[in-house]
Formats: sequence, structure tokens, C-alpha cells
Amino acid sequence: MTDCVIFAGAEMDTAGFNSDTFKDKYIICADRGFEHANALGLSPDLIVGDFDSLGYSPKADCEVMAFKPEKDDTDLMIALKQAISRGFKGIDIYAALGCRLDHTFASIQSLNYALEHGVKARLISETDTVELLSAGKYSFEQMKGYTLSLFSYSSNVRGLCISGAKYSVNEITIDNTFPIGVSNEITENKALISFSSGKLLVIQSLCQ
Repeated sequence: MTDCVIFAGAEMDTAGFNSDTFKDKYIICADRGFEHANALGLSPDLIVGDFDSLGYSPKADCEVMAFKPEKDDTDLMIALKQAISRGFKGIDIYAALGCRLDHTFASIQSLNYALEHGVKARLISETDTVELLSAGKYSFEQMKGYTLSLFSYSSNVRGLCISGAKYSVNEITIDNTFPIGVSNEITENKALISFSSGKLLVIQSLCQ
């Protein structure tokens, strides 16, 4: 269950989201993410960053943590660390995909940081949802027009089983040198995925 939302600083078409989606969530804005929250009519609980993208130090009726631009953590990573330190176990991250490839890759790496700290995090945009999973059993509901792609984030993922999809498999191994899991399709109400070891990157993308 998601109990915290982070708005990062990439482009975000806020018209594609209903503000009710974020109701009763703890809201953290990372730098320019403050503008996205404002556009949705949301009041953040925490604002963090060096504010180079925003271009000014935000004034808001909440906690604001300002950092120098010369720092090791990205603004998103600062926000994520704050969320984890405050005890949140389910985190949805918006406006962290697209635009610059280096920032997108850094956003995906932030999912690994969350996973290593026992936290379930997702990257969500208008067209994509990205998750990083540890070994276990999972289900994904069918969404019309979306593909389901699976990649090994670790050296390999072993014991991978997929059912309820166009390409179903049983007890296979995939590795991070060959993208065999790209663009599968969920054909039933939900797809069931399980694997015994490794880290699995799951991307659901809207076909445009």
C-alpha cells in the first residue's frame, strides 16, 4: 500500500492525473516537484532540494530542507531517503521518468536503494510504471493498451515463471545481457509472476 508520494523534477502532464489519487498521502516534493504539486492543488508535507531547477527557494506552510548544488545525492534520492527515514514502506514517485536519460537511469537506481531498505517503490508517469522486485510471487492486473516488460536488474533472475500473458514461461533464467522479456502482453485479468532469486525490473508501458 502506498502511503507516501514523491514529486520529482522531470516533465509531468498533471492534467492526466486526478488529485484524489494523492488523497491522504504524505507528499514530498523534490525541487521542481513543488510546481507539480501546486498544479494538482496539493499541499506538500516536505520540500527538499537545491532548487536549481525550480529557480527559487519555495515558501510553503511545511518543512523545507535546502541543500547546496554540490552534493552526492540527487534531489530525488534526498526525498527518498527522507521518506524511508520517516518510516514509509510504500512510495510512489512521479515526474522521475523521461527527459534526460541520465536522470531516468538514476531514478531506476533509486528503486534499488528502496528495495535494499525493505521499501516498495514505484516510478509512475503518464505512460509507464516501473518497479524493482526481489524474489517472490506477484500479480499484475491487465491494463488495456499496456505492455509488460521484464528485465534482470541483477546478473540473472532464476526460476522465473509467468502465466496469464501472451508469452508464458516456467522456471527459466534470464540475465542482464539479453532483453528477452521486452513487450509481453497480459492476456487474462491478471498476470502471475514468480522467481526464486535475483532482482526483476518490471515496466508496464502504454503503446502509443
